[in-house]
Amino acid sequence: MKVVAFNGSPRAKGNTYNGLITVLEELNREGMETELVQLGGRKVYGCMACFKCYENKNKRCARRDDEMNTFIDKIVEADGVIIGSPVYFSNVSTEVKALIDRCGMVAKANDDMLQKKVGAGVIAVRRAGATFAYSAINFFFGISQMIIPGSCYWNMGLGRNPGEILKDEEGIQTFKVLGQNMAWLLKKLHE
Repeated sequence: MKVVAFNGSPRAKGNTYNGLITVLEELNREGMETELVQLGGRKVYGCMACFKCYENKNKRCARRDDEMNTFIDKIVEADGVIIGSPVYFSNVSTEVKALIDRCGMVAKANDDMLQKKVGAGVIAVRRAGATFAYSAINFFFGISQMIIPGSCYWNMGLGRNPGEILKDEEGIQTFKVLGQNMAWLLKKLHE
């Protein structure tokens, strides 16, 4: 089984990255294949509502930009998806929002192609707004008919400067439990 994780932070090795790595390490321990994709900082754009994906029905977005269809392909091929985002003005990063909107539209246009995949959000936050970003990611998973595993708290870690999230013991524990629960769920779904 494979899980693909998207780092929606333009800081490639920042707090979002550290949160994602913590989850991925637990998934690896449970025998899952994992891939971390750098999404933040890419030139990706929001959905234009052209509805070409409804006409083409080829699991692709008609708009061409910096690798969006590659990202969508990785989601389609994976059993589990993790979207990590920092909190910018109480919501996800622009790149995460573009992924959610465009992948979501393509999924709906292609008979809910993401249904029954496992999805989890990982949030890095300095202080406030984490639950809004967490909700935005989970709303995408929910409308896509994906299955969302829980943890011992909401999947967020606190830190401002790169690496500070590693000092948030409760956040790190939450990410570890998320990885364990996600692995358990994936195994149950594929028994």
